[in-house]
Amino acid sequence: MLLAGHLLAAPTVWSQDTTSRPVPLPPSAVQSVDSLGGLRPLPAFFHSVLIPGWGQAKLDRKVTGAIFMAWEGLTLGMTLKAASELRFLEQTEADSAWIEQKRQERQDWLVLLVFNHFFAGLEAFVSSHLQDFPSDVRLRAAPRGMGFQVILPFRVR
Repeated sequence: MLLAGHLLAAPTVWSQDTTSRPVPLPPSAVQSVDSLGGLRPLPAFFHSVLIPGWGQAKLDRKVTGAIFMAWEGLTLGMTLKAASELRFLEQTEADSAWIEQKRQERQDWLVLLVFNHFFAGLEAFVSSHLQDFPSDVRLRAAPRGMGFQVILPFRVR
């Protein structure tokens, strides 16, 4: 009886209240990606696919962008070097086994070059999604080796 009386006298539950409407937030309370100073995911992806490291630099991830640019320079240089050596071997009519090995080497460097473009784009895409995520993960020395600390902020009302 007490339970039935309590249920009948209970106020309306918010999730079941169909008469109230959500109150829109004022424009100043809504933070967009542009106000954070970053890129949206797809433009970040295409920036870094076009030039590896560009999207990372625009997302203020300069070290990551520099690594992608350095790898781009290395793979591009090695691709050009292998192509030059292949031309030389073909002009001098060298052994066909050497020519085939040099073709394989050039192809390997080209694959790494394409992979760098694609991977830089994916990294920029993910980084743009996580640009407003709090970076409160810290690595520090612990008494018995290495440890890490994660701070997860939450609010209880």
